[in-house]
Amino acid sequence: MTHPATSATPVRAGVLLGVLGVVYGDIGTSPLYAFKATLEHFKHDGLDATDILGILSLIFWSLILVVTVKYVLLVMRADNRGEGGILALMVLAQRGVQNLRLRASLTLVGIAGAGLFFGDGVITPAISVLSAVEGLQVVNPRLHDLVIPISLVIIVGLFLTQWRGTGIMGRVFGPVMLVWFSTLGVLGIAEIIHNPSVLRALSPTYALWMVAHYQLLSLVALGSVVLAVTGAEALYADMGHFGARPINIAWLYFVLPCLALNYFGQGALVLAQPEAMENPFYLLAPDWFRLPLVFLSTAATVIASQSMISGAYSMARQCMQLGFLPRLTVRHTSSSEEGQIYLPQVNWALLVGVIVLVLAFRTSDHLAAAYGIAVTGTFLCTSVLAAVVFRRHFGWRRSTVIAVFGSFFVLDVIYFGANVLKVPQGGWVPLVLGLALMAMMTSWKRGRDLLLDRWKQDSLPLSSFLARLPQSRTIRVPGMAIFMTGNSDYVPGALLHNLKHNKVLHERVLFVTVANEDMPSVPAAERATVTKMSDGIHRVIIRYGFMESPHLPRDLAAISDAEGLDFDPLQASYFLGRETLVAAARPKMPIWRLWLFLVMARNAISATEFFRIPTDRVVELGVRVAI
Repeated sequence: MTHPATSATPVRAGVLLGVLGVVYGDIGTSPLYAFKATLEHFKHDGLDATDILGILSLIFWSLILVVTVKYVLLVMRADNRGEGGILALMVLAQRGVQNLRLRASLTLVGIAGAGLFFGDGVITPAISVLSAVEGLQVVNPRLHDLVIPISLVIIVGLFLTQWRGTGIMGRVFGPVMLVWFSTLGVLGIAEIIHNPSVLRALSPTYALWMVAHYQLLSLVALGSVVLAVTGAEALYADMGHFGARPINIAWLYFVLPCLALNYFGQGALVLAQPEAMENPFYLLAPDWFRLPLVFLSTAATVIASQSMISGAYSMARQCMQLGFLPRLTVRHTSSSEEGQIYLPQVNWALLVGVIVLVLAFRTSDHLAAAYGIAVTGTFLCTSVLAAVVFRRHFGWRRSTVIAVFGSFFVLDVIYFGANVLKVPQGGWVPLVLGLALMAMMTSWKRGRDLLLDRWKQDSLPLSSFLARLPQSRTIRVPGMAIFMTGNSDYVPGALLHNLKHNKVLHERVLFVTVANEDMPSVPAAERATVTKMSDGIHRVIIRYGFMESPHLPRDLAAISDAEGLDFDPLQASYFLGRETLVAAARPKMPIWRLWLFLVMARNAISATEFFRIPTDRVVELGVRVAI
């Protein structure tokens, strides 16, 4: 991972290039469809110059207010030890909160944002790739029937190569996006020169006139205007990779000007040639450049899709570490970059979802209705959590928080409400995905809490066990045994079962507890705490942040020499408990939640694989648990 730049250090060109490739892919491809989708609401009644200027003004001031002011100037200040994103913000908002009801409410807001983010991850590849390949219809209308097949080939190819990692592709992402944004700006300038009067839309009065004049129709149109700010959440989510300063510099001095120039260029074209509203982005280019622009656009949309796919992997890992999802397979695709991971289950789920959307909606215009709700819903969640953080951790006055974030909340509600009107046309897709994921995450969290309570009831306190051990005449045998336990104050069930059946205890015993901390990553010096409990018996607590993946053998070996544990990864035996979960006679969860929890538990990967323990060193002892 690139070390975040600080305000005291100059920002290198290589870092800014990386920011373009990783952070701005999503919002950078919005010109392909945002202006076009907004025009669709008005073209049937005819558009005059004031209408076009009003649409441009709405898009421009959305970029200024939502992206520049809300995210770049405000929200990105609320980092959780350098990391951003909706879950990092949720953890930060919860820190120090003792009121259980408030903590639960903040958790629900964070989970809702995460669920909508996954919905965004499904829709982004579909709408981005479709919008790029649709340029073939502008080059030659007879290529219309090839748009869907070519889009599917690109999407399937993208997902099938995910297991290789993004290292090789990442090296070309930045230069490609540099060319892309430069092309956007040049195409826009070339058209603005022919009709500079379009720059009048820089005035917010045109946006206000549009809202006042069209009223309900302008509200509907805002649902498409918001497509221009899709990807704003990525600025915050990717902060940990580069730091806030490079992201801000790239936005203010390059990305925002290029986007604004292209939108105004499209507006100038439609003012001069109203028939160009069929696809103003591609018609902005001269004939000879349209086919190369299709290829460049496709490359840019693949990069945008890759950013969302990688973000979904990171989000899923965070959910696992925070206890909202069961253990999933996490494969590291780089030996040096912790953030480069591949989750097969998430990858295939996304692929199926994207293919279904492409086949069901068939055009980027139809998908635009589904896209807006995922984006604006995440905006709402961010505003709520950010308000709590700025009040509690930055010490802002309540009146200031209400004035600032209350205004953004109202703006987000307007955007969200505009997209709710599109629920029948496809807006239901992210809502269904978000609600389904919320149900899964809350059910898993509740089920694990009940399981932990039941385990505490049936377990023996560690202090009592150690006090009785000298009088028990238990036979000690050579070797080291590692017993995994979720609570360091209780005896692991696997140890009690081992004593019951084998009647022996190893000479050296480690009670290992993996603790998930509310920080992105744990410093190496704070990774482990080792406590000697008795002769040959130690308690080890290993801590991981929500951006990290556990690696027990490596971390046990790292502390072995310092603590005198004499840990040999090839000789140690790991004793794990495997619970067989069944429904109790009187379940403490609603039946549908219990069913969902049991299904998720049965499909979770084993602790052996998740903690990267050698399979030939593991002994599993089963127990039946009713919840």
